Amino acid sequence: MNLVNLESVSHAYGPKPLLNDVSMGVEAGERIGVVGRNGGGKSTLLSVIAGEVKPDSGRVTHTRGLRVGVLAQRDELDPGMPVRDIVLAGRAEHEWAGDQAIREILGNLIGDIDLGSLAGELSGGERRRTALAKLLIDEHDLIMLDEPTNHLDIEAIAWLAGHLAGRKSAVVVVTHDRWFLDAVSTRTWEVVDGRVERYEGGYAAYVLAKAERARIAQAAEDRRQNLMRKEIAWLRRGPPARTSKPKFRIDAAQALIANEPPPRESVELVKFATARLGKTVYDLEDVTLHAGGPDAGPLVLDRSTWQFGPGDRIGLIGVNGSGKSSVLRLLADTVKPDSGRVVRGKTVRLAHLSQELTELDPNRRVLETVESVRKYIQVGKKEWTASQLLERLGFKGEAQWKVVGELSGGERRRLQLLRLLMDDPNVLLLDEPTNDLDIETLNELEDLLDGWPGTLILVSHDRYFLERVADRCVALLGDGKLSMLPGGVDEYLQRRAAGTALTARVASAPASAGTTSATPESTSPAPAGGLSAKKEREHRKELNRLERQLDKLAQQEARLHAAMADAAADYGRLGTLDGELRAVLAQKDEIESEWLDMADRLGE
Repeated sequence: MNLVNLESVSHAYGPKPLLNDVSMGVEAGERIGVVGRNGGGKSTLLSVIAGEVKPDSGRVTHTRGLRVGVLAQRDELDPGMPVRDIVLAGRAEHEWAGDQAIREILGNLIGDIDLGSLAGELSGGERRRTALAKLLIDEHDLIMLDEPTNHLDIEAIAWLAGHLAGRKSAVVVVTHDRWFLDAVSTRTWEVVDGRVERYEGGYAAYVLAKAERARIAQAAEDRRQNLMRKEIAWLRRGPPARTSKPKFRIDAAQALIANEPPPRESVELVKFATARLGKTVYDLEDVTLHAGGPDAGPLVLDRSTWQFGPGDRIGLIGVNGSGKSSVLRLLADTVKPDSGRVVRGKTVRLAHLSQELTELDPNRRVLETVESVRKYIQVGKKEWTASQLLERLGFKGEAQWKVVGELSGGERRRLQLLRLLMDDPNVLLLDEPTNDLDIETLNELEDLLDGWPGTLILVSHDRYFLERVADRCVALLGDGKLSMLPGGVDEYLQRRAAGTALTARVASAPASAGTTSATPESTSPAPAGGLSAKKEREHRKELNRLERQLDKLAQQEARLHAAMADAAADYGRLGTLDGELRAVLAQKDEIESEWLDMADRLGE
């Protein structure tokens, strides 16, 4: 049974049609992920379905008594109302405290917020989580969510996905988080050029189905192009003054040419040459760091030693407030350690993308903003101007003369990335680079970073992007150390669920004199097994050396598998390659054992 029906719905803002003759419905219990380019009409579609916006034409009908809950991109919380009243809506304490479902929602979304706090005192992220908690506690037949993962850490996103998948309510969600789409959605809608294309399954199924549709369309297009070439060749044959060609052939050819669309506008980034990196990129030696300055905020690092080497591609993860951005600022030399030292390689050319967009002068024009970094850049044998690069990034014609202050968040993010990459860095520090980027732009950014040679340290709550771009994960678990996680995000979530990772709040809480309570801090083992700073530094360098060897052996193994496939009919060659592969696998097992032994010594 459909809860909502749309019949021939059209809607526009100004001259731009966002929905054009759309007919569709939302069935009871189904979970729909909505994707599309920024500004393409996703949020408008949600508002139309929810009944908050009346379409220009067409009809929207709801079943009788339908309960709709909406999380918009901007909350409307009363700034003078306490969080308790907003979220619990007057429920008595014994009522909500005895309800496991409510306690679970509160604990996972606003466990760090005082229920007595006024909404006006909360940060933007806290207000967002408060609004989401209120929505989930209430009963709804249809839940509409616009970017619900904003301001949530990886752990909260994983919980929210499981929670929505287990609810009986129908769900329609707009998000750029592809992992979340896969975990939640049973259907995917793509809003494109005023249409809503429908696909079965989550993000992965959507990509496969879309690729198949594109293949079929390309086959038809190839046939059309062949016909067009024949028609154009026929028109051009013979003397120019010849007028004996049948008019119907001329009309047919002109129609084919007229229907030819311009090249698709896609976001493209140039792969910049990398300056040479030496053996040292960043070495942290006995570093202690508090987020707000010496002893002024949560403890981030406590006598921590770590080495970031050339070519490392690291995803830095941890709960909100654990100090991930502080670590990036430490490496960028915008904050100093409380104690210890940070050794920076002499050949490091750094680019740091922060979460803030204030580095861009809002009064300058787009082209001027790029030319202030560099007017020309040599890519291979071709020289590109700033204007040509902007055009490839989707800033065409007059868009290059727009004032930066008039750009959308996604456009400013793209512009900031371009400015950083034009400066030819060999070390990238990226703090939430996926903010405000649509999925098409994310795909392009991933493709760029796949081939980018240099050291990359990434902070992102976008799990799909993190696992796609980073080779390994390092976590801030609240114990003042950087911890390698061979199992990646899954291991991080397991350790958080098992209580073996501390929160930033617990880690930074001062121990009371004489207390013997079994808090997570007091029961956790001493870091690094009581090693001296020098010995710990030596062990970490050895650990990094072993990891680089494992990477090389993995590449050798892949090459040997490919060579064996090519030599399938040559039994002599196949035997030789099989012997080489066995030797590589034996060496790989040995080094993995050494790595595990070394990790145990470090308390990893």
